[in-house]
Amino acid sequence: MKYHFNLGKAEMDILRYIAEHHPVTVREVADHIAETKGHVRTTVLNAMERLRKKGFLGRVQVDGVFEYEPSKPKKELFRGLLSDFVDTAFGGSHDPLVAYFVEGTDMTDAELKVLKKLAKKLDDQRGE
Repeated sequence: MKYHFNLGKAEMDILRYIAEHHPVTVREVADHIAETKGHVRTTVLNAMERLRKKGFLGRVQVDGVFEYEPSKPKKELFRGLLSDFVDTAFGGSHDPLVAYFVEGTDMTDAELKVLKKLAKKLDDQRGE
């Protein structure tokens, strides 16, 4: 599924929260977002409905209340978003993203370890 990376910051904050805490109600998300970002319940509700219509979220009614969850597992969801971002922002080139990791960040030791592990996995897949 291609996601078409057209999410605003508020939508991304909400999607990330739901991906990490699902299933959740609008009230649960609104309480968290109000506390951390200052958005009101109607803003959260509207953003959650936009995310649902865009295919990022699903919902089911439980005891008269809608519970929301991501349409895909978190890892798959964010991999799709990142892939679409690379296509949109960089014309599909990974070079700027790789340069960002090498030159533009202060990675923790744990993050560097993950990056090295992924690079080794890529080498192994290519037979290098």
